[in-house]
Amino acid sequence: MRVFVTGATGFVGSAIVQELMNAGHQVLGLARSEASAAQLKAVGAEVHHGELTDLESLKHGAQAADAVIHTAFIHDFSKFVENCETDRAAIEAMGSVLEGTDKPLIITSGTGLISLGRPALETDLATTENTKTPRKASEEAAAAVAARGIKVSVVRLPPSVHDVNDHGFVPMLINLAREKGVAAYVGDGKNQWPAVHRLDAAFLYRLVLEKNGIPATYHAVAEEGISFREITDIIGKQLNVPVESRFGQEAVDYFGWFLHFASLDTPASSEWTRNTLGWQPTNKGLLQDVDSDAYFPAFS
Repeated sequence: MRVFVTGATGFVGSAIVQELMNAGHQVLGLARSEASAAQLKAVGAEVHHGELTDLESLKHGAQAADAVIHTAFIHDFSKFVENCETDRAAIEAMGSVLEGTDKPLIITSGTGLISLGRPALETDLATTENTKTPRKASEEAAAAVAARGIKVSVVRLPPSVHDVNDHGFVPMLINLAREKGVAAYVGDGKNQWPAVHRLDAAFLYRLVLEKNGIPATYHAVAEEGISFREITDIIGKQLNVPVESRFGQEAVDYFGWFLHFASLDTPASSEWTRNTLGWQPTNKGLLQDVDSDAYFPAFS
C-alpha cells in the first residue's frame, strides 16, 4: 500500500514511516524543508513537498496515495488555537479528495482532550463538557469528514510518547527543573498521565491502517496512568534538585503556559483497542525510560 504520511520526519511520524516500510508498504512523506526531504530519502521513502498550511499540497499528497496517516501538528503553543484550526483545515482538505473512494484516513488526536474522573474509553467523545482545549478541532474535523462517507479513524496519543530524542512534555519538565533549580508538581501530584513508547504507537498506526475495515477511535496507551509526582521524583533524583509542590500563583509562576498540561489528570484505557486490533505494547515504560540516559545522557 502507498501511504501518504504527514509529519513524516517528526518524533512519532518518523517511527511510523519506518514501521510501514519494514512491513512492505511504500511511504510518500510530507516534507516542508530540504532537510526533511533528505531525511525521508535516506530511509527510502518518497518525498512530497508541502506543509500543513498549503492545503493544495495536502490534497495532492492524499490523491497520490492509497491511504493517509496524518500526524503533523504545529507545536507552537503561543498560537495554539490558530494551530488547532490549521489542523482542522488540513483534515478537511485531505478528506475532500478522499470522498467517493475507499481510501482510509487516519488522524491524530490526544487522550488529554478528555477528563472524566475515570479512565477515558475509546467511545468517549471530546465534548465541551469534558474538554476545554481547542485541540478537539481535530476530532470535530474527523467527524465532519466521516459524515461524508469517508473511512476515518482517530488515534489518540497520550501526553507522553516517550523514547530517545523525545522533545515533548517530559523534556520540557526537565528543562524547567534545570532552570528553576527545583522539580515541581501541582498540588498533591496525584494527577495522572497515560503514556506509550513511540515504537509501540507506530505499530498501532500500522494495525489501524491494515485493519481499516473498522473505522473508529483507538487509544495508543500502554500505561493507563502514571502520577505526575512519580515523573517529578525521577527528574529531581537525576538532576539532584529538590522535589516540591506548587499551588496557586506559585504554580503559575513556575509552569507558566505549561500549567494546563502539568495539571492534566486524564488516565485512559486501551482495552478495546488491544482486543480489537491485537495490539500489545512491548517496549519499556515511561518511568524506566525517563530514569535513563535516554532523558539524562551521561554527558549532560
